[in-house]
Amino acid sequence: MVDTPDPIDIHVGKALRAARLVAGATQHELAEAMGVRFQQVQKYETGFNRISASRLKHGADYLGVPVSLFFHGLDDVDGELSAVIADAEAMRLARAISGLPEMARQGIINVLAAMVPAST
Repeated sequence: MVDTPDPIDIHVGKALRAARLVAGATQHELAEAMGVRFQQVQKYETGFNRISASRLKHGADYLGVPVSLFFHGLDDVDGELSAVIADAEAMRLARAISGLPEMARQGIINVLAAMVPAST
């Protein structure tokens, strides 16, 4: 019987990768902060290997994100939040928009919403 990664480990790994990319960190840099080799970070990011709580905390601290970020969307029925967390570009956009003043943020959100076709 072939072991397949647990969906939770895959979710956490995708979130770790997205947070690393948003932070502009390499796998080598994150690995050093977590006390592992970069190959281990690759396995974490794919969900192939599970991340211990202590290593996850070290990684979160290095990336400047709360540990809870890695678990956001696990209970999301339609998977929208999971998709955003897994998409590095979406995470970069979210970080950039969150730093804007409220009026500018709302303007950008309105423009983007107008560009997206309505789902049926």
